[in-house]
Amino acid sequence: MSIPLPRPVEVTGQARDGGRTHVVLPAYNEAANLPALLDRFAALEFADGVTVWVVDDGSSDDTAAVATAATGVDLRLVRHEVNRGLGQAVHSGLRAVLRVAHPDDIVVVMDADDTHDPALIEPLWAEIATGADVVICSRFADGGDDTTAPPARRLLSRCAAALFRRVVAVEGVVDFTSGFRAYRVSLLDRAARHWGERLVEEKGFACMVELLLKLRHCEPVIREVPLLLRYDRKLGASKLRLRRTLAQYLRLLVRDRLAPPPHWALRGPGA
Repeated sequence: MSIPLPRPVEVTGQARDGGRTHVVLPAYNEAANLPALLDRFAALEFADGVTVWVVDDGSSDDTAAVATAATGVDLRLVRHEVNRGLGQAVHSGLRAVLRVAHPDDIVVVMDADDTHDPALIEPLWAEIATGADVVICSRFADGGDDTTAPPARRLLSRCAAALFRRVVAVEGVVDFTSGFRAYRVSLLDRAARHWGERLVEEKGFACMVELLLKLRHCEPVIREVPLLLRYDRKLGASKLRLRRTLAQYLRLLVRDRLAPPPHWALRGPGA
């Protein structure tokens, strides 16, 4: 499989095939948060089975230098020359992984600001191993908690979750906007072959909902595991803009309602 990366993107390093966890970390000016997060990856018992893909989205700080200086981590760097937004950083990371990943690998997307715990990769794998295609780290599952996040951000997450549950009702999903998820590579590959460069079109935080809505047409098995959000570990201000993100969610919902579903040949491993 060969899928061209969107340009301008520079990728350094070469990933290995076969049974790995590929972690995509979209990063814009995360030089302060990356060292602690990458240390957590290096400390994992299963660290030798993980490849971390840091997508430096046109950062103006030392994000790229911090990433490449990390030790104890199999790390690949994807670079945007200019800032293109979270959605396009996720898109570039996914496409880079799909160029080299084995169908039995998984892709985990998580935040680069150290609010997500890499130790959760183990329960994500457990759910994939027992039949899930997508696993969401959910703040709203039993045992989940996001009390360390700002109140306005918590309100937005709950309003968005209620809206999408009512309008699109994807089976197995409560936390639509969580940025911490695992996907089977085979599922993403089928979707990427259908949507191509349109796999992720949103530029902002709505990209995570967009990807979920597109993948639902593949009829995946989706499960959730509890997420303990560690916003108290984050250094620096949030990059989420509440009004802008809410507007993105509403536009996405309208676009999803108006767009025809993809051809049913998208379903199944042979699609």
